[in-house]
Amino acid sequence: MADHPQTLGELNDLLAKLQALRATMVRDARDELAKTPAQAELINQYISDAETLLMDALKTVPGVPEDDGGLASLIGLGDRVASRLDEVRPAPLVPTYDDQISRDRLTAVADLYYIYQHERAGVFRGVLKLQQLFQSGEVRLSDGPGALSLYQFDRKRVLRYTQRERRSVYRKVFGYTESLPPDGAEPNTAFHALLSTFCQHVSRFFEDKRVSEVLRPDGGRETFGSMAVVRRSGLDLRHNLKQVSYGHVAVLRSEVMTLLQEAFDILGSNDVINLFGADNAWDALEEIMKRYLKEIPVTSQRSRMAVTGREILRWLAEDYLLNTVRIDFESLLEAIVDACDDWLTSAESLGLRNQPGALRDNVVTFRPAARASRRVP
Repeated sequence: MADHPQTLGELNDLLAKLQALRATMVRDARDELAKTPAQAELINQYISDAETLLMDALKTVPGVPEDDGGLASLIGLGDRVASRLDEVRPAPLVPTYDDQISRDRLTAVADLYYIYQHERAGVFRGVLKLQQLFQSGEVRLSDGPGALSLYQFDRKRVLRYTQRERRSVYRKVFGYTESLPPDGAEPNTAFHALLSTFCQHVSRFFEDKRVSEVLRPDGGRETFGSMAVVRRSGLDLRHNLKQVSYGHVAVLRSEVMTLLQEAFDILGSNDVINLFGADNAWDALEEIMKRYLKEIPVTSQRSRMAVTGREILRWLAEDYLLNTVRIDFESLLEAIVDACDDWLTSAESLGLRNQPGALRDNVVTFRPAARASRRVP
């Protein structure tokens, strides 16, 4: 078998021999394949690697001029004239689509998603409302650590991204809120559906895996779950985020993560917790939202979507999806299956879960849920 096929006919002969080799290896290992189906994956991987090496070799065929790519022999010019079509020079394949992605940019998007869900939970609005109450003297805060932090929180406001700027970035990266994206950018209205679809395919993959383990307790055959479906949905989501991860996303992420931590330090300070009779910062936030903002708290669901969504997007930042070995793919994917189920359940409780192929509104608004007014009898 020649290392460098000179003509299209030689290339086709070598490819045919590889396919014949595949059939021979499967036939010879028939008894072993019945006991260990994973052996078939190794055989197919071996043949696929050989085909890849063969096609890569076409890019550096020795002794063949590189000026016309074999066009002269095809049309009958010069000394190398092809008498049959299979005598022309084989053309190499164009580069495959690059599924690589910058890890740092995607982790920045994951953190931005984490920030967005906390902002939707009302963290910043709650702190600003508490600050207003502190300044007016409507609450019993004076000189404690929470009061001092509220003062400092206000003093540094001019150095930070404004609420309008943050919502504009959320619209650009996730398609969330009704704000306009930055000038020159388009809202990423496909993100939520892609994330929802990926989580559903991951969840379904392990549902099928559990069913196959019940029906095939000996583990003698591969599971029912489709790697290709999970990989395709994950790569679609990665590609979508790749296009919107440029710009000042990483800078905004770093700044607002600090702002978020400062907000929770205020809500979790002793004087603020004692003021509302709360156990922790989340309880204090819920009390502020119910008493003063007249909103229905959805902090539990938003908190879980923040944590699990960040975990899922950070997992996608790695190259786990490009793994083609089933046992490795399943083991790596298992790291986020609980996060996907948790995200789906939280999203469903908020009415934000999109079914694949269903009609949906891709604009996720920023309207908080208002509390129902009580009629005094």
